[in-house]
Amino acid sequence: MNFTLRHMLQACWTPLATRAARHYIAGPDLADALRTCRQLSRLGFAGTVGYWNGDSESPRQLADTHLAALDALAREGLNCSISIKAPPLGFAQDLLTAIVERARRADVTIHFDSLAPEASDATFAMIAEALPQYPRLGCTLPGRWRRSVHDADLAVELGVTVRVVKGQWVDPMRPDLDMRTGFLAVIDRLAGRAAHVGVATHDVELAREALRRLRAANTPCELELLLGLPTGLPLRTAAAAGAPVRFYIPYGHSALPYRLSQVPQTPRVAWWIVRDLLAGPTLPRSHGDKVAGGQQGA
Repeated sequence: MNFTLRHMLQACWTPLATRAARHYIAGPDLADALRTCRQLSRLGFAGTVGYWNGDSESPRQLADTHLAALDALAREGLNCSISIKAPPLGFAQDLLTAIVERARRADVTIHFDSLAPEASDATFAMIAEALPQYPRLGCTLPGRWRRSVHDADLAVELGVTVRVVKGQWVDPMRPDLDMRTGFLAVIDRLAGRAAHVGVATHDVELAREALRRLRAANTPCELELLLGLPTGLPLRTAAAAGAPVRFYIPYGHSALPYRLSQVPQTPRVAWWIVRDLLAGPTLPRSHGDKVAGGQQGA
């Protein structure tokens, strides 16, 4: 019965998720992302654009998409970086070399997203090889991975910026690792040592504590929020901490930042699901939101 019920729920969930997920991307095209970047920039927020690729795209096609985005960001002159994923690029160093060279000419920071834990070593190897070509690179460290504390040391050694997230993929070696505890453990490892830290969470209490620890250690930091998720309380938290705010702006193929399995542990996800089915995301508009996003860091 339980299996049948789960199967029925999944059958219902898939089409609903597809519909709801479109609210978490600026749109299918680069022009959609740039339009959102301009809107957020007028409010005083920085941005990071990230292309969410489809399964059928080749590494060469994906690289060309990133090159086009870098050219557009150079023309726009916005305070906006670009996020890329190493595995869909096939870990091809020649493709990354072309992307990094274009970023250097465009004066745009490249940030590497995290995927599964087994991709981390190869991703860090790519970053290390590209650093002599262009130092403005960053990595992402998930709080739910045991290895992230060690990777924080590596990021400090390399001198790259860091985005700390709770993490979507479970650590197979430590599936029971608490995401919030791991998140703060990574923050503590970076505090006072890292070049710059992005606190990427909509969890208000977690964001408040992470920003407090980083600022107490005089570590440059900012709050990073995902386009589409609720922003009111997180923005007020950033304003209270005196921290700038950056928005992660996906475009391309839609995907959800939550899963149906999260509902029992995080009941507010149920409300997000309903909200996303009824309406799309709204950009911050209030004067208070502008204050929270003012004077962005690099």
